[in-house]
Amino acid sequence: MSRNGANGVFGAVLCVAIASCAVEASAQTGANAADVSVQRVAASTPGTRPDTSIVRDVRRALGRVPELDHSEIHIRVSHGVVTLTGSVPESWQISRAGNAARSVLGVTAVRNRLTEKKGDAAASE
Repeated sequence: MSRNGANGVFGAVLCVAIASCAVEASAQTGANAADVSVQRVAASTPGTRPDTSIVRDVRRALGRVPELDHSEIHIRVSHGVVTLTGSVPESWQISRAGNAARSVLGVTAVRNRLTEKKGDAAASE
């Protein structure tokens, strides 16, 4: 009797666990384009990472990109949206900087406004 009772309780707990996982899985796979924008708003609600932490981590991520001169890249963050401004010596560094910023935890979007520094134009500025 005791063993059957324990099996019954275990079975009930197992059924509840499986059912809750199934509900969670169906909620995740049922997302459409409208749900994505709602999720982006929810990601910037209180309890997420502070913008100052994101700035620090984006700066570190830029520093880890091989051969990227990030000395003239300015980073602003507002509610998880990163804005990169400034200039880099070569055009390929623009996309690499944007990708590095996107990889940081807490970043919801990246506005990449970097420009390529031209040889003579950079000297006259």
